Amino acid sequence: MEDLKRTCLNCGEALRGRIDKKFCDDQCRNNYNNAQKATTNNLIRNINNALKKNRSILEAFIPEGENLAKTTKERLTRNGFQFRYLTHTFENKKGNTYHYCYDYGYLELDGDWVLVVRGKES
Repeated sequence: MEDLKRTCLNCGEALRGRIDKKFCDDQCRNNYNNAQKATTNNLIRNINNALKKNRSILEAFIPEGENLAKTTKERLTRNGFQFRYLTHTFENKKGNTYHYCYDYGYLELDGDWVLVVRGKES
């Protein structure tokens, strides 16, 4: 019978104990699994941060006590707004499509103009 040397998938240390053991301890198991998920987690974190920033930018354009405001795409972009990130869209009865970042949205108007709206509470 051949004696197989088993090693920890994270640190490479020799394993003792159960034949199906993959890690030397819980810390190595956690480190290994966290490293496997790091790329996906970073992507999700970056997208969520962009969505939150977009929402904050839209919110800042609407005056206190109002539900809408008008601005330009250029002003939104200058403030760091990224048009490719949104949470959902809404098409009204007239066929206009509103793009939302959570509860704040915008409607593209003629030219460079954009109507920024505060969504209605559900």
